[in-house]
Amino acid sequence: MFDDLLLALQRVDQLLENAITQAQFIYGTEAATDPYRGLYINQKDIQQLLNRPPGMPLFSSELELKFVSHNSRFVWLQQAFELSAFELDIILIALAPEIDLKYERLYAYLQDDVTRKRPTLDLALNLLCSSPTTKLEKYNYFSADAPLIQHSLLHLLSDSRQLQAPLLSHYLKLDSQIIRFLLGQQGLDERLTSFCRFLLPKTNPANLHISQDIQQTLAILVSLARNRHQSWKFYFSGSQKTLKRRTAEALAAKAGVPLLIADIVLASLEKVNWQSTLKLLFREARFQDALLYLEGVDTLRTQEQYSSCESLFEQLAEYPGVTILSGVQPWFPSENKPLGVINIAFTLPDFAQRRRHWQQNLAAVGMEMTEYDLDALAERFRLTTDQITDAVVTACNQASWDMTAQSLQEFPAEDSMQLTTDHLLAAARGQSGHHLAALAKKIEPKSVWDDIVLLPDQLEQLQDICNQAKYQHLVYEQWGFANKLSLGKGLNLLFSGLPGTGKTMAAEIIANDLQLDLYKIDLSQVVSKYIGETEKNLERIFTAAENTNAILLFDEADAIFGKRSEVRDAHDRYANLEVAYLLQKMEEYQGITILTTNLRQNLDDAFTRRIRFIVEFPFPEEEYRLQIWQRIFPQEIPLSQEVDLSLLARKFKLAGGNIRNIALAAAFLAAQQDQSVGMLHLLKATKREFQKMGRLVSEEEFWYQET
Repeated sequence: MFDDLLLALQRVDQLLENAITQAQFIYGTEAATDPYRGLYINQKDIQQLLNRPPGMPLFSSELELKFVSHNSRFVWLQQAFELSAFELDIILIALAPEIDLKYERLYAYLQDDVTRKRPTLDLALNLLCSSPTTKLEKYNYFSADAPLIQHSLLHLLSDSRQLQAPLLSHYLKLDSQIIRFLLGQQGLDERLTSFCRFLLPKTNPANLHISQDIQQTLAILVSLARNRHQSWKFYFSGSQKTLKRRTAEALAAKAGVPLLIADIVLASLEKVNWQSTLKLLFREARFQDALLYLEGVDTLRTQEQYSSCESLFEQLAEYPGVTILSGVQPWFPSENKPLGVINIAFTLPDFAQRRRHWQQNLAAVGMEMTEYDLDALAERFRLTTDQITDAVVTACNQASWDMTAQSLQEFPAEDSMQLTTDHLLAAARGQSGHHLAALAKKIEPKSVWDDIVLLPDQLEQLQDICNQAKYQHLVYEQWGFANKLSLGKGLNLLFSGLPGTGKTMAAEIIANDLQLDLYKIDLSQVVSKYIGETEKNLERIFTAAENTNAILLFDEADAIFGKRSEVRDAHDRYANLEVAYLLQKMEEYQGITILTTNLRQNLDDAFTRRIRFIVEFPFPEEEYRLQIWQRIFPQEIPLSQEVDLSLLARKFKLAGGNIRNIALAAAFLAAQQDQSVGMLHLLKATKREFQKMGRLVSEEEFWYQET
């Protein structure tokens, strides 16, 4: 490579030697010894300029610069960008000072100015043209659509000392990326390092968690495209960022080429130089003979980023190599550029894949789990392989923390670490829900099965709900129901009943039993009076919840899920669209959605048909009120023996929520008086609760005589 380059420079030397011989005649022999040459103009110089015909090159040469090796980088550059022999000569003249500074002094002498050490366009034309006509014709090689300028191989830099300097006085400066390529320098261009990575991958395809068919097809197409010099574009969609990147690494390793990874999100921050940044990126991939992998492409497909996206597509359409695009959202074709992109979906691992990955990671840390617990982890948390790996590491660290905190000794040995299922469940929950937290309130479930008082049928329904969540993999995957259902694989629940009858407590119990996060949706942040805004809010909620493995609780759902009314005006029509849109999103969501309502009759019939479970929470009768009173007090509370819970249950018809408020208020009254909780405290608290509810209060009703 360098032999060919040095030989070409020897020919440049011959060209310059010929020019210097002519310059001595033109400038005079004393010019070489004049230290102020170029800084002033005398009468003789003026006369010489006037005598020279317009456009006549100062130096003329018939010498052609040729390259011996067909493998020369100059020849590759010529073929890749369709350059003429003249354009290649221009590149070599501009490159010479980057190799040897002697050319700066020679160029200064030939330009009759000691300050002009870089070749100008005028000097290059004088060296390579033999007549004024030829010189004028060569101007076309420096227009905006000429290869040298269009591909930013060469930059024309104006003299800072001149205002609106003529084109001929502009300096020729090769792009630094071209210089590095011609000199065979390794590594990335420094202008790309902020958003690019260059890898020589060695990924073993056998370790990838994608189907063998996809792996083999991709590998064959990439190999064929490279051998036949065809342009292929693939799009990897889905949220599994690491798996998609590792697949690209495996393809590059299989093809025996490097992988150039570019983060489009970071690259798009270079808004001022976006066009030149794209040129640099795609040219770098060609120079490095690399497989190009672009991450985050879907982030550009917005109205605000429309122009940036179109510029990227223009470069993609012209790029002759193999490109792998990556994004979360599925691909949809460009309106203006036919790119022929092949969409490959990287879906979340199914139950069997998740279970196998949990098992492999747990085996690596020496932990064995029961089949039931392993099924529970794989079923309830729809995590990627990377999230599962991180969850196991996090659980191990938390187990070590707990042991150290308990013993207050040095860091425990690995073989003494007590990793439990609770550690793993907590770590799995921590892998998701971060986006949903900004749109909903996370509830820490405290209630368990013993806390709720319901009729046997309702209690059995709640247990059936939990069982359906626990055995989805068996029914859908192993028994084949997944092939029968395109939508509706999630659990949609409706809890109806008067306030305080236990609807929210039941949601907490389900979340506690399944060890899932519970998020309460704030309807005031969802419903909007502006047309279309409610749908946008719902879209944000369900999109954020898609991979959170969380239970969504819409409290007092009839505020938004009311009956679809007869269309009388535009507002009625849009209100019905909101309900229809919600039905669609609930059917698509594969998690658990709980709706609570005080008035079931307000709900639309079509809506209730899509509900998997409808659980009625009746107002408690005396028997059940007594059970609520008996379970409402913590074991630690000092409760007076004279408290008659049967009397309270029989005398006051209250829901469980009201009873909870009374018990708490009575506890504060007793604490204020430094006494145990007695009947007087409970009756006073009951009276306050009735007043709060707006019910009439009779003093005799709350009279109590201490025994």
